[in-house]
Amino acid sequence: MFHDLCLLAMLFLGVVGNNYLVSISAALLLLLRLLGLNALLPYLEGPGLRVGLTLLILSILTPFAQGHISLDDIWGAVAKPRGATAILGGIAGAYLGARGLALLDAYPESITGLVLGTLIGSTFFKGIPVGPLVAAGMAALLADLILRF
Repeated sequence: MFHDLCLLAMLFLGVVGNNYLVSISAALLLLLRLLGLNALLPYLEGPGLRVGLTLLILSILTPFAQGHISLDDIWGAVAKPRGATAILGGIAGAYLGARGLALLDAYPESITGLVLGTLIGSTFFKGIPVGPLVAAGMAALLADLILRF
């Protein structure tokens, strides 16, 4: 019952915050629970994350496959300041993702805070919940900074 109330609250917050990703996700999970299909939930949690990340990367790489990225575009990513900062951002994202994975392995209970923070960020700050590993990496860096002082 508590789990259903949490999903209803997330659905409500997603609707109030005009975040269809949170709304649809919460509604689908609630529907699975109400239909008694709880056996599917572990497949969404573990393998579902990998499938989701794979789909995200597929969508990012599709312009290459469609021929929408030219040699000039690639050169611009290396030679122009905005492109160079995008490369640095990609490096930082990959680094933070690795730190996030380490945090989740060491402290699996931190996923609750990440879910709540992602929900708040996506609902009230118009964010998009696409980077849980990067968010975990940011949490790891923040924890390191806070625990040092």
